[in-house]
Amino acid sequence: MSFRDDSEEGRDLRKPFLQTGSWYRMGMGSRMGSSMMGSSQVIRESSISVVACVLIVALGPIQFGFTSGYSSPTQSAISKDLGLTVSEYSLFGSLSNVGAMVGAISSGQIAEYIGRKGSLMIAAIPNIIGWLAISFARDSSFLYMGRLLEGFGVGIISYTVPVYIAEIAPQNLRGSLGSVNQLSVTIGIMLAYLLGLFVGWRILAVLGILPCTILIPGLFFIPESPRWLAKMGMTEDFEASLQVLRGFDADISIEVNEIKRSVASTTRKTTIRFAELKRRKYWFPLMVGIGLLMLQQLSGVNGVLFYSSTIFEAAGVKSSNIATFGLGAIQVIATAVNTWLVDKTGRRLLLIVSSSGMTLSLLVVAVSFFLKDVVSSDSSLYSIMSILSVVGVVAMVVAFSLGMGPIPWVIMSEILPINIKGLAGSIATLSNWFIAWVVTMTANLLLDWSSGGTFTIYMLVSAFTIVFVTLWVPETKGRTLEEIQGSFR
Repeated sequence: MSFRDDSEEGRDLRKPFLQTGSWYRMGMGSRMGSSMMGSSQVIRESSISVVACVLIVALGPIQFGFTSGYSSPTQSAISKDLGLTVSEYSLFGSLSNVGAMVGAISSGQIAEYIGRKGSLMIAAIPNIIGWLAISFARDSSFLYMGRLLEGFGVGIISYTVPVYIAEIAPQNLRGSLGSVNQLSVTIGIMLAYLLGLFVGWRILAVLGILPCTILIPGLFFIPESPRWLAKMGMTEDFEASLQVLRGFDADISIEVNEIKRSVASTTRKTTIRFAELKRRKYWFPLMVGIGLLMLQQLSGVNGVLFYSSTIFEAAGVKSSNIATFGLGAIQVIATAVNTWLVDKTGRRLLLIVSSSGMTLSLLVVAVSFFLKDVVSSDSSLYSIMSILSVVGVVAMVVAFSLGMGPIPWVIMSEILPINIKGLAGSIATLSNWFIAWVVTMTANLLLDWSSGGTFTIYMLVSAFTIVFVTLWVPETKGRTLEEIQGSFR
């Protein structure tokens, strides 16, 4: 058995969905009739930095975060208005993960066939329809349909955005810019928590339309990934796109040659047999990418974030929604710190520190809930344990945001071989969303069973993550994508 090489199959059939290779030739006639000297002036006058491109595509992860955070402040109101039980609302919360799994399966191939920007355009449309369906829902059917559509779009976004950022960023900024992906997710979560304090669940759903509504026109003003253009054989567009991203006065000859060599080396064969996945250059990055993204979710962070209000209520916090917003704000700050640190300290160190911090924090939360079960609710020890459990949850989210939140997506986008990136990326993204669905679906039920037992399970996963990172995750700081992928041979 074999599958077609992502970089070769149907190359002559694939075109940028938004004709992104020629966006910088505005008003200059047809592509074939334009010269590079003619487009140079346009590039000089309308140069768009990498940072600006990242900020535009970051609207996708903001949508991702808003979807994730929506279920926390709205649980009581939706359950009351539509008469949902705890299990029915748990199903609503988890359906975004089901939709995301479907989106994840198709995300790699969509991004390979129509480009990174085209796939983001496709992802934005079901998100908008999904939020409208929720806002007008009169029963659970529209509610569930909207959540599924949102999830589908988010599944595509979660793969495409980190890959696009990794492919356009210079090597010395790739970690920081890649972490903007998760930073934007946390901003979206915080906005859902904050706005949920002031508006009803229907209005909140309408506000959820805004990120993708702004993203769609923004996509027309940024270049396509130069590496994707190179894979498609669009040499002139690829070089011009890279020149725009690096600045008109920058010398891009070395980077152009590296990308060309990498593309050439992966297009010598048109098929890759499944038996060849046993080769280290394929199975090792696949194992690392899938492993990190699965462990990220098995730590239980989605359960904590989706049902943070319930957790705070169980801990005795009266203003649970306000506390949840505070948690979201802290997560944004911690992720911003990671964005600053990741290209200075490296990926591995931050992952180890993050996993260690999560393990200790979850241990504190587990012990606190276990002790609360055996002491009187009127005792001072009960109050102390309530405070300690909240502190532990906050510390867990901070530790997660410093490493295990953003970095697995960064590493996934860096290490997957270019010739199987579409397929491998879909598998890695699917595994992340499948585990997220399992955690989200079971979190409320596990918390009803035993809060202490639930956090003990999450703690053991975080402890294993330390071992996994120490033994198998490579350092990718300061290396080009071509160097990283070449090191696995």
